[in-house]
Amino acid sequence: MLVDAIVAANRRMGDHPAVVDGPRSLTFKQLTVLSSVIRRIAQRETACERVGIMLPASSILYATLFGVLWSSKIAVPLNFLLSADELTRIMRDAGVDLILTVRHFEDLAGKLPVRALFLDDLPLKRSVFIAMLRRLPPVPQVDPHATAVILYTSGTTAEPKGVELTHNNLRSNCIDTVHSFGLQLPQTVLNILPPFHVFGLTAGVLLPPLLGATVHVIPRFNPVAVLKTVAGSGITIMIAIPSMYAALLKSKSAKPDTFASVQLAMCGGEPLPSRVRTGFQERFGVTLCEGYGLTETSPIVSACFASANRPGTVGRPIDNVDIRIVSPDGESLPVGSEGEILVHGPGVMKGYYGKPEETRQVLDADGWFHTGDIGRLDDDGFLSITGRAKEMLIVGGENVFPREIEAVLEAHEGVLQAAVIGVPDESRGEVPIAFVVPQKGAEVTEPELRQAARRALAGFKVPRQIHIRQDLPTGPTGKILKRRLRELL
Repeated sequence: MLVDAIVAANRRMGDHPAVVDGPRSLTFKQLTVLSSVIRRIAQRETACERVGIMLPASSILYATLFGVLWSSKIAVPLNFLLSADELTRIMRDAGVDLILTVRHFEDLAGKLPVRALFLDDLPLKRSVFIAMLRRLPPVPQVDPHATAVILYTSGTTAEPKGVELTHNNLRSNCIDTVHSFGLQLPQTVLNILPPFHVFGLTAGVLLPPLLGATVHVIPRFNPVAVLKTVAGSGITIMIAIPSMYAALLKSKSAKPDTFASVQLAMCGGEPLPSRVRTGFQERFGVTLCEGYGLTETSPIVSACFASANRPGTVGRPIDNVDIRIVSPDGESLPVGSEGEILVHGPGVMKGYYGKPEETRQVLDADGWFHTGDIGRLDDDGFLSITGRAKEMLIVGGENVFPREIEAVLEAHEGVLQAAVIGVPDESRGEVPIAFVVPQKGAEVTEPELRQAARRALAGFKVPRQIHIRQDLPTGPTGKILKRRLRELL
């Protein structure tokens, strides 16, 4: 079902560039043929239904993903930034016995309890040449509700959870996103997100071939490389997270017309600071379209569009997606009320692999996914995210959401990033503690930040402590790892 996208693009526009990977480029015909070669390799090398993929965003990644799916197997993209122990837990949970990778990851692959097949050791060019002379193998008739990909939401917990996303989950999210944004060819996409995260996988890897667009990939985020690619390749669609846009905004080599070709700048994965949004608009004339999604929803749930962009919100639901805001007892709440966000639509996951009980806890009998996020809908259907149910603090009996405090601190001109966690307190149950990274060259003090917080927040929401640091622990996409902040206390 997903493989149909590259086969169809090959028929329509076989000589059109599909993936540009630095000096390397694959046309849709070359991508399709190379994928068919990987298909045979996957079928030959393992009888297991699931195949691990440890590759950066690159042309070979696109061919490998589609090749594994073409072989009627399930792809398991692996986060190569995790430790060997973390990956081992994932390998055992997924039950894979083979990973497709490259020599760059030889040391890490050698520590894993599975066989690694290094694609750069194989005569792929020769195999492609031979395959060019043959008829393409048929695309298998796939049950739309069969699992296509298993993505692990975290490899750092004792029990990693593999999210099973079906062919229909992923394809529908791509199609509904295309329709919601009104995307039409020609388009040139820039993908700078890792393929083991769902935003990078869906929007960066699957959507461009389905649309018939050329995608330029940069395997590791580098502001200079991004700016050069955007300006030199006529990028029309950018897909990135807020911290990446923040780094581009700070770059001295960026010119006012660097992003002149960009028609859509998608933004998600973490909250978008208002300073970054307004800065991009004022400096480059580009509107950042913030959205919201989760691994379990394939991922895009809602987004701001050029025609309907409301700052401070994550937009309206995309086509065929419904959102409810509910109370702790599951009752639907009226417009403007704050509660847990529930999502229903064709992108909602099949479940957690091998974990029926965990699946039942978040996916109800009617197909509504309980996100664990807290938010509210306004009169026009725009969604605002106010926190995580699990992150919510109860301070002296009052509910406090860290994101509200973080937004106030990040509004200070001297603050680049802020993160808030709760710590136990004998008298109040919990109290908020903040961690702040100042802007480059700026000097901020705890008293002035606390004073700014007092002006904007109720007294019980003001952080008990504000720790000023030069950096904070982050994951592979730059997202702050709050579970590690407690280690800094």
